[in-house]
Amino acid sequence: MLRPQDTATRETKCLSGMWDFAFDAEDRGQIEEWFAHPLPGHTEMAVPASYQDLSTDPAIRDHVGPVWYQREVRIPRGWADDRVILHFESATHAATVWVDDVEVVSHSGGYLPFEADITDYVHAGKKCRLTVRVDNRLSFQTIPPGVIVDSPDGPKQKYWHDFFNYAGIHRDVWLYSRPQAHIEDVTITTDIDGDDGIVTWSVLSHDADSLSTKVTIFDAEDRMVAEETGASAQARIPSVHLWQPGQGYLYEAEISLVDGEQIVDSYRQTFGVRTIRVDGTRLLINNEPVYLTGFGMHEDHQTIGKAHNDALMLRDAACLEWIGANSLRTSHYPYSEHVLDYADRHGLLVIDETPAVGMNMGLGGGIFGAQGYTTFSPETINGETQKVHAQVIRDLIARDKNHPSVIIWSIANEPESETEAAENYFRPLFDVAREADSTRPVSFVNVMLAPYGKCRVSQFSDIFLLNRYYGWYVDTGDLDAAERHWREEMAGWASENKPIIITEYGADTMPGLHQIPAQPWSEEYQIDVLQMNERVFDSFDAVVGEQIWNFADFATTSGTMRVGGNRKGIFTRDRQPKSAAFHLRKRWRGIEQ
Repeated sequence: MLRPQDTATRETKCLSGMWDFAFDAEDRGQIEEWFAHPLPGHTEMAVPASYQDLSTDPAIRDHVGPVWYQREVRIPRGWADDRVILHFESATHAATVWVDDVEVVSHSGGYLPFEADITDYVHAGKKCRLTVRVDNRLSFQTIPPGVIVDSPDGPKQKYWHDFFNYAGIHRDVWLYSRPQAHIEDVTITTDIDGDDGIVTWSVLSHDADSLSTKVTIFDAEDRMVAEETGASAQARIPSVHLWQPGQGYLYEAEISLVDGEQIVDSYRQTFGVRTIRVDGTRLLINNEPVYLTGFGMHEDHQTIGKAHNDALMLRDAACLEWIGANSLRTSHYPYSEHVLDYADRHGLLVIDETPAVGMNMGLGGGIFGAQGYTTFSPETINGETQKVHAQVIRDLIARDKNHPSVIIWSIANEPESETEAAENYFRPLFDVAREADSTRPVSFVNVMLAPYGKCRVSQFSDIFLLNRYYGWYVDTGDLDAAERHWREEMAGWASENKPIIITEYGADTMPGLHQIPAQPWSEEYQIDVLQMNERVFDSFDAVVGEQIWNFADFATTSGTMRVGGNRKGIFTRDRQPKSAAFHLRKRWRGIEQ
């Protein structure tokens, strides 16, 4: 699936803005065919946005079940001879779409795109009615999982991921046109041969048997540097400019379907020339070792929730640059592709993660405490879940495979991994990821409940990704014991001859709380926890990265362990620095306040 794009043969029309909107608490909309007429009792809703925080009504924030979006759209009159495609960048967690009275697509899973060819149901120059039903309910067969619990007050959603279950149309919606014969997909991989770059591509087309495929490569100054013919072919770029950490140099491939001299369809795909390789305990980019500094992050902002916003993305990026971060993890789901575009342009390194979070009944939304379910069983996370999980992995890699910033695939965050059932569940999923992309390391994020010597899934990982909260959930307030225990465990992981990235560590911190001597929740204690971890990291050559949890405070479900959300951020939720930010700026950039 290619992203909507304006080219010589394609046009786009963005449908984001104000839509009609209605709650369907009793789930009557499909039976009553709300798609066939204006939504009953509708109000207005912004797209993209999470809907939960746009009202002062707690019933809206806590809504469980479907909501409906609707608007009229006029099909551009110049599209009469083209295919018309309706494209959603994200709708969380499941969506069904109608054009007038016809259902055109149904998709399960938030955070990844889906689309429908609606040519047969619309007419150029005429209006049509678009209706979208979005459902936020989770089950043991969704990724992430959850369960609906009945109560006297109505159904309640229980889930085990430690961030708020925002829902809605979270990213842009598009109409776009493409020719009948068209390019459907392109995969670009790169290698280095001396001073030259080797670019290999595979182009998938539709209804193009009589057409030829031509690929022309341009550098960042729009100068042609290579050209070849063939749907599966290779080109050499002399004296190549490599994509490197902090230097996001991009080339662009113009892929054309041609009939003689006539261009039938064209598409432009950016890429960077670089290699990724694991060598013992080293992570190599362009055969040079790299050390990651940065954060696990969230798409989370006040008011708009998980909606993507370019301006807010730029503020986040500015904070990353100021503090000296060179990497991020898309915890715990795929981010908007606009974030990856930015990372591509600026040389940020990305660990790209599926939405497989909360698959551990030994954890309570990130806080230790059993859930009363068995994680893997015929009644809970089972073979059907595994099939869904496998497809999510394929879809993530299909979307993000051409982004040079993506250097590692993470197929799950903190799942149960110490049991035989977990080993059997995850073994084939690693195979799925490697079959979809053999050019990047594959891993998952290990949790403290499966320490070294007990985890049965890490054997499949190319790189160890570890979340550890010594000094916070373990040895709280006793950093001497925390450091001793952390060193003892780290020695085990380091003996495995694989690179280690610490993908989470830190402490909840209330901004403005200062204490001498430092105690948990104070700004001073957060710095002490970071310094303890840094001493451990610096003692082991196998550690090739440190990503703090979290970049910024974020919304969660309510609870006695949460004060207005998760407070482990180095920045506040409105992206202002806590004291620890200045400590990190000195460590990562060598710059004092």
